[in-house]
Amino acid sequence: MKFTDLDGQSADALRILAIDAITNANSGHPGLPLGTASIAYALWKDHLKFDSKRPDWFDRDRFVLSAGHGSSLLYALLHLFGYGLPLEELKRFRKLDSLTPGHPEYGRTAGVETTTGPLGQGFANAVGMAMAEQILARKFNRPELEIIDHKTYVLCGEGDLMEGLTYEAASLAGHLKLNKLVCLFDFNKITIEGSTDLAFTEDVEKRFKAQNWNVLKVENGNDQEEISRAVRKAGKSQDKPSLIIVKTHIGYKSPKQDSNKVHGEPLSPEEVLKTRENLGWPDKEPFSVPEPIRANFLVIASKKARERKRWEKRMEEYRTKYPSDYEKLGNFLKKTEEIKLETVFDQPMATREASYKVLNEAAEKIENLYGGSADLAPSTKTKIDKYPERNFHFGIREHAMGAISNGLALHGGLRPFCSTFLVFLDYMKTPVRLASMMKINPIYIFTHDSIAVGEDGPTHQPVEHIMSMRLIPELTVLRPADAFETKKAWEYILRTDKTVCLLLTRQKLPLLSAHRETIERDFEKGAYALVEKEKPDLILIGTGSETHIALEAAKRLNEKGVKTSVVSMPSWELFSKQPESYKEALLKKGVRKIVIEAGRSTGWSDLLGEKVGCFGVDSFGRSAPEKDVYNFFGLTGEAVAEKIIRQ
Repeated sequence: MKFTDLDGQSADALRILAIDAITNANSGHPGLPLGTASIAYALWKDHLKFDSKRPDWFDRDRFVLSAGHGSSLLYALLHLFGYGLPLEELKRFRKLDSLTPGHPEYGRTAGVETTTGPLGQGFANAVGMAMAEQILARKFNRPELEIIDHKTYVLCGEGDLMEGLTYEAASLAGHLKLNKLVCLFDFNKITIEGSTDLAFTEDVEKRFKAQNWNVLKVENGNDQEEISRAVRKAGKSQDKPSLIIVKTHIGYKSPKQDSNKVHGEPLSPEEVLKTRENLGWPDKEPFSVPEPIRANFLVIASKKARERKRWEKRMEEYRTKYPSDYEKLGNFLKKTEEIKLETVFDQPMATREASYKVLNEAAEKIENLYGGSADLAPSTKTKIDKYPERNFHFGIREHAMGAISNGLALHGGLRPFCSTFLVFLDYMKTPVRLASMMKINPIYIFTHDSIAVGEDGPTHQPVEHIMSMRLIPELTVLRPADAFETKKAWEYILRTDKTVCLLLTRQKLPLLSAHRETIERDFEKGAYALVEKEKPDLILIGTGSETHIALEAAKRLNEKGVKTSVVSMPSWELFSKQPESYKEALLKKGVRKIVIEAGRSTGWSDLLGEKVGCFGVDSFGRSAPEKDVYNFFGLTGEAVAEKIIRQ
């Protein structure tokens, strides 16, 4: 499509609104919006499939601003294309509770596909979105009737591509031949500290070609026709994702063009006026956009909306021709499932093994349950046996695995899970944190959850990890004590729209067979009594595998005349949401309490709201057989009981 002067002015309108928002807030990043407005406008006008009145339309193209610091550009796009983002909200950029926060936040602003800001996350999220589209298209499209056919576009900068995460994610994207993934790379050779030559001199083109990407170049980042031609060519790729390297000028037409100063420092009012003058912008009034330019955006948006209407007609035809597939697609688009799991357990087993059995039962009932591991499925027990096509092989890429799983969840249509050893949470904590922030529900499975890893030693024994997870707002941590609790954990996970981490053991654990009814009734309260004494002297609280240590210690203490109750606490987060009456009835304020958990003890008194004792692991672990390590740290029923009696 030919671009006109009006199109150039429309790109400038994006620039003006973006820098006005930043200068008005006296905070933000003007460099990227000024440098990439022509890229964004050409993409949205000529290629992006969207309906601004229906931002959740399933077959829309996804646009991910991986360089989330350039958020004011995205807000200008959403405002002018009619997403219902009022001009007043641009004036409230970076203000408390505005719809225009400093970095894009999923769920706050219509049209924002994912929360970005930590560099590289959006790029990897986009890989997950493209994976979801590829899987669903193969499953539901018919030769004469394609109902899932959309692209995922990413706008990123050098900062994104310096992050190791994008190496991991790009490698997997190329391997999977995600040809509907297109990344537009804002190549301006500037970062906060100065020229990228300070730290980033690799040949990006060769790097991506080596990762099986199609690479295109645009010499002038303000030539909308050149940009559009490159995007069109990328869209024709049959077997590779595409990277379009677009040469740009950071802070284009501002007095600070091509300077690192324009990356993250607002332009002064005088510099904004000079930028207007350099752009030939007719109006000096902040946030003013001439009516013909506003009308141009709305005309484009109106034309774009027609595609959704055509798609709805195709969907009606699909429903008529393929009613069972239409119904199945509707089921795939559900974010949660209420199911009763019937897996039978009759012998001691590791909770990872119990989870494997439950996962495979769930996979029979929930067809869109897909997932995998970071090359550890034989150990994490996360293979779906009957449906190998539903297993992902993320490779040894924990960070990318977490962020890609977020993208899969954000796209919709699949319920993703991913897994690794708990000690490797550190490689992927940012995706877990962002999932919690976005309130999305990928399933994170972490096995080998304690010093019971044994011989592999302290490098593989998580110690600080469990408590650190409890510090992440909105995250629910589940650490079941046996197979029955594991089954209940999965029922909760499949039903919730919250972010959940499931922590599982390497070692075998006894079955809490005598407590099955209690587990069935009370598991989702987060904590409940396994042994309940009237007017107890002591309450032992166990989590996960250490619940069995609490039971053994309580038995010995009760035999010694110390009236000891035992509470299983598979989830502090679920327990914390219970009524105060339940908490008081269970934990009885004033009664001595001791927590047993094979991890850092710091924090338990804060979590439970009163001073409690702890048996934990407050140093790094040891390399030895599991039982020897537990003995070394005094984590046995006998050692716990003896120490309590001595105290």
